[in-house]
Amino acid sequence: MSIWDFTSAIVRRPADSAIHGLRAGDGPAPSIAGLRAEHEAYVAALKEIGLAVEILPPLEEHPDSMFVEDPALVFPEGAIVLRPGAPTRRDEGALLEPVLRRKFETVLTLDEGSADGGDVLVTRERVYIGRSNRTDEAGARALAGLLAELGREAVIVATPPGTLHLKSDSALIDEEVILATPALAASGTFEGFEVLITPEGEESGANLVRVGDSVLLGAHWPKTADLIAARGLAPVPLPTGEIARLDAGLSCMSLRW
Repeated sequence: MSIWDFTSAIVRRPADSAIHGLRAGDGPAPSIAGLRAEHEAYVAALKEIGLAVEILPPLEEHPDSMFVEDPALVFPEGAIVLRPGAPTRRDEGALLEPVLRRKFETVLTLDEGSADGGDVLVTRERVYIGRSNRTDEAGARALAGLLAELGREAVIVATPPGTLHLKSDSALIDEEVILATPALAASGTFEGFEVLITPEGEESGANLVRVGDSVLLGAHWPKTADLIAARGLAPVPLPTGEIARLDAGLSCMSLRW
């Protein structure tokens, strides 16, 4: 099996409060109708590809809780409950834990520092953990130890200044090929990989999700879609305009295994 042969996913519906989610920019807030429509399109795409998707109810007290990949990681070997770096998200892992324990025999818990799932890029040989404003050194080191318990080797790397998450700026599109923004590509983080640079003006297109031979990406990144298609993969363009108004992207909207 390849690391993209997912059969299952967990998602959470956006709460009404999602329009107040974390966002670094000063632009307009997203609309709740837009967020729901984009989330529904995302779930429909996962189902169309063939995944069994469990849809969790919204959590009104947690505006960012639709982005389930930041407070947890899942692997065939087990799950890890994380400690998100944003204080307002710190309780989200505990709320996911009962669901994870229903599905995984092994569930580990990060008890030191902070770490967001958006800073974790899984490749066949190792797991990259990016230090960022949301993932600190203590959290990265503790997470590396938990990954070792699951039989996974981890490498801690630094993300360039201004990077929200490691996966905001990079994605694995083949076992030896990574798509990255110019800044991350120039950092030398992915030595040994073939690194494709995002087309000019489409840097945000680096955040995408491969499932089988399909690749979910923002519909407004046509050059990135062409690049993906040239690699023999099937791009699945999705609306992401409202999601992009928050500190989030496609990869953090589901837990896949």
